[in-house]
Amino acid sequence: MTDNLDQMLTRARAGRMSRREFMGRTTAMGVSAGIASALFAKVARADEPVRGGTMRLGLSGGESTNSLDPALAASPAPNVTAQTWGEKLVDVTADGSIDLRIADDISSSPDAGEWTFRIRQGVTFHDGSPVTAEDVVATYSRHTDENAQSGALGIVQGISEMKAEGDKLTLTLASPNADLPYLLADYHLQIQPGGGYDDPTAGIGAGPYKVVDFDPGVRISFARHEGYFDSSIGHADEIEYLIINDNTARTAALQSGQVHMINRVDPQIAELLRAAPGVQVKQVAGRGHYTFVMHCDTAPFDNNDLRMALKLAVNRQEMVEKILDGLGSPGNDFPINAAYPLFDDTIPQREYDPEAAAEYYRKSGHDGSPIIIRTASVAFPGAVDAANLYVESARAAGIPLEAKLEPDDGYWEDVWNIQPFSMSYWSGRPVQDQMYTTAYLSTADWNDTRFNNAEFDELLLKARGELDETARKAQYSRMAHILRDEGGLIVPMFNDFVDGVRDEVKGWYTDPNSELMNYRAAVRCWLG
Repeated sequence: MTDNLDQMLTRARAGRMSRREFMGRTTAMGVSAGIASALFAKVARADEPVRGGTMRLGLSGGESTNSLDPALAASPAPNVTAQTWGEKLVDVTADGSIDLRIADDISSSPDAGEWTFRIRQGVTFHDGSPVTAEDVVATYSRHTDENAQSGALGIVQGISEMKAEGDKLTLTLASPNADLPYLLADYHLQIQPGGGYDDPTAGIGAGPYKVVDFDPGVRISFARHEGYFDSSIGHADEIEYLIINDNTARTAALQSGQVHMINRVDPQIAELLRAAPGVQVKQVAGRGHYTFVMHCDTAPFDNNDLRMALKLAVNRQEMVEKILDGLGSPGNDFPINAAYPLFDDTIPQREYDPEAAAEYYRKSGHDGSPIIIRTASVAFPGAVDAANLYVESARAAGIPLEAKLEPDDGYWEDVWNIQPFSMSYWSGRPVQDQMYTTAYLSTADWNDTRFNNAEFDELLLKARGELDETARKAQYSRMAHILRDEGGLIVPMFNDFVDGVRDEVKGWYTDPNSELMNYRAAVRCWLG
């Protein structure tokens, strides 16, 4: 009960839960009405949002090649940027429920094959034009175009028909999907005027802040959108993001007060940073995970015996201890953990086994030439050290693995999803369907392992429309086994999200969906 109550208190403190909702939920938990009323009054007085000032963040994961096109967002800085100027039909809260944003009502057919969304009235884009159902249809249509290279392609391809009628949006699906609202919370799907067809890089959306200056890889600044519909969001007058990819420089900027928040605190210095005056380390376990990505359609990784050898050659526990300093857990070569609904905890944990790895390597018939894994410090915190550990553990199995250090700038455009073996990360998604649809469906644009398995695709489509949770869990379990044993994905570890925040930042609450409060810390927090 404590965790749920703490979460409600933080939401109430941030102005994101009304007194009526707080009273209803706490009394349902067994808290007396008198105590619940006193708790709400205390948090309401203690930390009321303050408007004004400039919120500055130091961000890892920004490059000179970044764009304001939300379809292309693939690393932290573009993700945070899109969540600052953009607004989606719906979002996902820290407790895993749907947060109505541009939509203010949702309904579906009994089989979850047709969904209707009512568009909130009075929502305007930064150019003053109203947000309409037609804009939503156009936005989703643009993301269905493979030329848009959208990270949400696998999601919107499941929509067979879109219809706008007044303030109503109706989406008919190719196959039923009980999780559709969660999929539409994807950060790529920021609603743009006319769908963004005229200029997807304009940075014009319906979010709480307008883009003022965009210098990719260096600095992005924003001013409050005074016409924003939600008064509980957007407290600072201005927001500024400084791209600081170097961990030491980013941490120093936080300690000196140059910035108010940073993402991706190096786990190995987290304890030292906790002791620094004026600074807090915010940590939350979630669905984030680090990955080693092999292209299943490219030699030598088109050989499943070699892929299995490389999976068994990872010392996962060593990486959790040395790279994450214990702030995470071992991965199991599929992207789902206990943070997901319907997770199958009976799937055996894959362990480091150099003898078995050596046997699979011999069985693969590999010619002994160097196997190159590409890495960069922006891939994830500690990625270069993780690559070196991997090289050592693989060579103990007789596998000639070599790590190649790539430049940080351009890594997400020139290496990830391009080179056949590289390091990456995923922040995870709220539900299994969205994670699998985004990255492992054979037709997904972000299928970064080039995984193509007919049984997996068929099970994914069936699971979407399966309303019996026992049957659906069994389908997800089978998919996990297929991906774990046949895919090109190595998941060495699930990472906690670790952010650094100065004491003057108020309104922070933990959110397991992603770093920096699901990329929206700057727009939800205030300075006090």
